[in-house]
Amino acid sequence: MAKKFLLSFVLVLVLALTASADVVVRLGVTGSVYDEMWEPVKEILAKQGITLEVIQFTDYVTPNRALDDGDIDLNGFQHRIYFADELASRNYKLTNIANTFVVPLNLYSIKIKSLDEIKDGDVIAIPNDPTNGGRAIKVLATSGLITLKEDAGFNPTKEDIATYNKKITIQELAANTIPAALPDLTAGVINDTYALDYGLKASDAVFEDQAREKEYWNLIAARTADLENPEKLAVYQKIVEAYQSETMKAHLSELYGGFFRPVGWDEDLLAPFKK
Repeated sequence: MAKKFLLSFVLVLVLALTASADVVVRLGVTGSVYDEMWEPVKEILAKQGITLEVIQFTDYVTPNRALDDGDIDLNGFQHRIYFADELASRNYKLTNIANTFVVPLNLYSIKIKSLDEIKDGDVIAIPNDPTNGGRAIKVLATSGLITLKEDAGFNPTKEDIATYNKKITIQELAANTIPAALPDLTAGVINDTYALDYGLKASDAVFEDQAREKEYWNLIAARTADLENPEKLAVYQKIVEAYQSETMKAHLSELYGGFFRPVGWDEDLLAPFKK
C-alpha cells in the first residue's frame, strides 16, 4: 500500500513539474542580433517555468502577419510608426504591450568616410517600406544632403524633397538588402539590426541619426484577443518585466555599447487589460 502511494505521489509530482515548465512562448524577431539580446530574458523566464523561443524572420513584413495568423505569440522587431502603419494598412488586430528601446537609423558606407566626400551623381539607398523610408529621408535632410518642403509631414517621401543640395540619386531597396548592396552604392541608410548583422557599428556611420521621437520607440506586440485571456496576460506580464529589468539594462549597455537605448520602461501598457 505504501509503495503504491509513493508511486502515485511521484507521478503527481512529475506531472506537476512538467505542467509548470510547459509554458512555451514564441517570439518573432528580424535579425540575428536578437538571439543574443534576449538571452537574459530567456534565463529569467526559465526560472519561472516559461520557455521563450526566439523565431527568426528575414524581413519586416512577415512577423506581423505571422503574429496575426497565430503562428507566433509575440513579436519584437519594430518601432511604433511602422507598427501603426501595418495595423492601418493590413487591418491586423495586434496591440503594443511594452516599450523596449530606441536606436539610430544611420548612414553607412564602405567607400567614403564623411559626408564631404559625397558628390553629384552618387547613389544612396534607403529602405523601401514607407515608415523606415520616411525616417531615412529625414536622416538625409538632417545631414544636409537634401532639403524638405515646408509642408512635408512626419513621414516624408521623395516627393517631399524641395532641393537636392548634392545631386544624389536616392535608390529604394528592401531594408535587409542594403548592407550587402553597399559595394554598389555610395552609401545606404541601414536599420540597426541589419547593420549589426552585417558587422557594422554605430561608430562606423558616415552620419548618425539623432531622432529620438516616441514614434521610433521599439515595442513588443501581441494579438489583442490574447490579452483577454488572464493566463496569457499573466505570462506576457512576466515577459515584459523580465525585459524591462536592471539585468537587461546592463546587458544592453555592455553588449551593444549604447546602440540600443532603453526607453519608456515606466509605461505599463498592459494596465488596461488587467482586471
